[in-house]
Amino acid sequence: MTYENLLIQEEGSILLLTINREQAMNALNTATMLELKRFFEEDAPNRHHIRGIILTGAGERAFVAGADIKEFLALDASEGAAMAQRGQDIFFLIENFYKPVIAAVNGFALGGGCELAMACHLRIAGEKARFGQPEVNLGIIPGYGGTQRLVQYIGKTKAMELILTADMIGAEEAYRLGLVNYVVPAGEEVAKAKELLTKIIEKGPIAIAKVIESVNAYYLHDVDGFAHEVEAFGYTTGTADFREGAAAFIEKRKPNFQGK
Repeated sequence: MTYENLLIQEEGSILLLTINREQAMNALNTATMLELKRFFEEDAPNRHHIRGIILTGAGERAFVAGADIKEFLALDASEGAAMAQRGQDIFFLIENFYKPVIAAVNGFALGGGCELAMACHLRIAGEKARFGQPEVNLGIIPGYGGTQRLVQYIGKTKAMELILTADMIGAEEAYRLGLVNYVVPAGEEVAKAKELLTKIIEKGPIAIAKVIESVNAYYLHDVDGFAHEVEAFGYTTGTADFREGAAAFIEKRKPNFQGK
């Protein structure tokens, strides 16, 4: 598949996905959102050799500085709701993707950019990264999941403050609040994400997929997360990967997982 706004680089079993609109600070216009949808819905699932994805933005200034506000100006209420729903659906594809997706946040992650980072499973922030949901400055609210995921990650009290004030926070505060997993020197975001992914992809791929599924189930109102965990645990015990992992543990060797 070819893309106009995404760059794809494979390094062994790790794929680096770059939002490539540096001139627009990697803003998420409609074309870019549809390319993200196509990638996670059609392309990535067929790259069977890929075990994890790193998502970042081109250049040094921005991960994603927001959505393309110019596209919002002609929307009426129903069209705005449809746009928000489409954005949420695309970000759910990322959040529920069965292989780990790590955001390497290399600058501004604002509005839709903060929402995109939060849809990833883990987040690495460069020391110059800035996070925020500034939508109220424009007289609108976050529409791609920001009012929900920010509460999940940092709690209602601080999330309410940040969304109501439109304040930005730096990488260190984002780490203190639990929004990001690591803060690294600027320019080392992708390297740290690769280090983390390398550790993760040594584990059983079916187990990794079931962990993502089960942790996400905690936040689904119509799903009993504990029951989901029981079902997922049972599924993993019936896999060849479990038999290999158990044998390797007993034999004190490194397991050779096959994803079966």
